[in-house]
Amino acid sequence: MNRSLLVLAAGMFAIGTDSFVIAGILPDAAHSLGVPVGTAGWLLTAYAFTYAVLGPVMAALTTRWPRRALFLAGFAVFTAGNLVTALAPSFGVAVAARALAGLGGAMVSPATVAAATALAPPERRGRAIATVMTGLSAATALGAPIGTAIGSSTGDWRTTMLFVSALGLAAAAGTALFLPPLPTPLSVPLRTRLAPLADRCIGLTLLTTLLVYTGLYTVYSFIDASLDRATGGSGTVLAALLCVWGLAATAGTLGSGRLIDRFGSRLVINTAITVAAVDFALLPWTSAHLPSAIAALLVWGICGWGLLTPQTHRLITAMPTAAPLLTGLGSAMVYVGVSLAPLVGRTGMAWFGAHWLGPVGAVFIVLGLGAAEAAHTVTDRRAGHSVPTAPTARAQPLPAGQHTGALAPTPQERQGSNS
Repeated sequence: MNRSLLVLAAGMFAIGTDSFVIAGILPDAAHSLGVPVGTAGWLLTAYAFTYAVLGPVMAALTTRWPRRALFLAGFAVFTAGNLVTALAPSFGVAVAARALAGLGGAMVSPATVAAATALAPPERRGRAIATVMTGLSAATALGAPIGTAIGSSTGDWRTTMLFVSALGLAAAAGTALFLPPLPTPLSVPLRTRLAPLADRCIGLTLLTTLLVYTGLYTVYSFIDASLDRATGGSGTVLAALLCVWGLAATAGTLGSGRLIDRFGSRLVINTAITVAAVDFALLPWTSAHLPSAIAALLVWGICGWGLLTPQTHRLITAMPTAAPLLTGLGSAMVYVGVSLAPLVGRTGMAWFGAHWLGPVGAVFIVLGLGAAEAAHTVTDRRAGHSVPTAPTARAQPLPAGQHTGALAPTPQERQGSNS
């Protein structure tokens, strides 16, 4: 089982690297393709938006496909998209190729967590999911910095895209050689997958994710220009800063689970959002010097990625029976925010300049805090009108930072006090 989980994690590493690596090579790509840096932000938007929107759609359309065949087809599309990006003669072709790569990611990612669950016995499913999701965290800490360093050392951003293509080929080879046959999941129509959106608490929670990650990635989308004073224009220094950000993101993801168990999701969510908003508001000054930029990226990584688990926890607590569908919607909403962020950043750079994108992002983050409190208010009022039920046994705790649809809410969570 461990080898199979590592294969799945390698696939998530490839897809995650493709999500984050473009930001580090965006100025070079813009120059090569003959467009302004702001316009080049569409390379991020095309991938993230396709990934987000088509994730639920592809999950519904490919339900009857054998899992290994689905993964191989997805990685083939993913790799083809990145190869075409690397060879693109024009900006329009590059944008279309990025959308194609996003389609490949949308085919693979929703099925990966389900596959990890199918490979593990019930008592080890949390650890199985944690192993697979480590691939995504590793992409921020290793994949994106390595890709940025490759582009900087070779002086050609296309080499970075070839590197991502090689990751896709490696993931496909591992799938073909080592992934065992997996059971085909039950068919779930797209309408059923989207039905939880009608619930007010879930809608507000998803809105929180959308607003906060739009704000966070407004800066990340143009991170080279935003941090040029601290990096001195060095791609190597930028790669090192991205590595710092990725390690902080991993720490935030792993540590947030324990904080939820101790303090409840509301406090963790509100604290993470508030600290991130202050951090971004100060970026025009902290990003001017390398030591303060490192500190700002540490706070950003911990708070930004530390928000994912409590948001997932809040979704599952609101509607435990729809947990698998809600986790997919939560992930999709992150990528909708990532796809909108370059558009916001492009406008912000035109109006205020790249060094002031932090406060622009902070506005969206603060709006996210308002949505988070509105979600809590809805949950609190709903709990006040509900009839108390007999206590339900709590599921065995999962590793820090990971929760699955099998998590049973405690009586305290049912009352909404920490939602």
